[in-house]
Amino acid sequence: MKLAVASWLNESCPPPNPPIHSRDKTGRGFYNDATARLLCPVDFDWANTAAKEGIRNYEPNFQVTAHSWPSFVYRDGEYDREDPTKGLFKGSFLVRTFKHIFTSPSSAADVRPDEELPLEPLPKRPRTQGERRTRSDVATLLGMRSVQPRAIAYSAVQLRFALSSCGSWRNLDDDFEHDQFYIYIVNYFEHPPTPTAKASVDALLLWWNR
Repeated sequence: MKLAVASWLNESCPPPNPPIHSRDKTGRGFYNDATARLLCPVDFDWANTAAKEGIRNYEPNFQVTAHSWPSFVYRDGEYDREDPTKGLFKGSFLVRTFKHIFTSPSSAADVRPDEELPLEPLPKRPRTQGERRTRSDVATLLGMRSVQPRAIAYSAVQLRFALSSCGSWRNLDDDFEHDQFYIYIVNYFEHPPTPTAKASVDALLLWWNR
């Protein structure tokens, strides 16, 4: 994922300055504005100098934990305090990550936030003699006929790690726990607290499975 995320960010307009290195992650995370904007908890505004310095200096009032959604889970990174579910889990980088992992890297090349996410495999042409067998996509191998909440949660964790400055996988990134992040997302989908929340989740899953 770290190569794909670097490519997506470097191809964005305007491109990040400095560019995102494809293999060395030390310049990612909150050290680069491009990745920091996506990682920034929705409780804070990365464009605010006080918030930016507070996060970078590990100030107690600006802790980055799994208790607050990172901006990348929202469509265009926009969080509406009056309607916290608006655009939630519709971020284009999250959609691209899901496609990259579960369908194919090429399917994630150009994703719009409102694009459909078909999981049905494309019709396969007959193989010619001598043509090597290619791997099926992960969704097909897993028997996934629809987008599942735990696949969305897994994609979010992988994207969060790819955006971070962690050089190798670890559950705890400073104060952020990846396993807790995964659990929170799964619980959001699988254990809505009210009928209204369940209706919102059902509509969200319908959006993912259009």
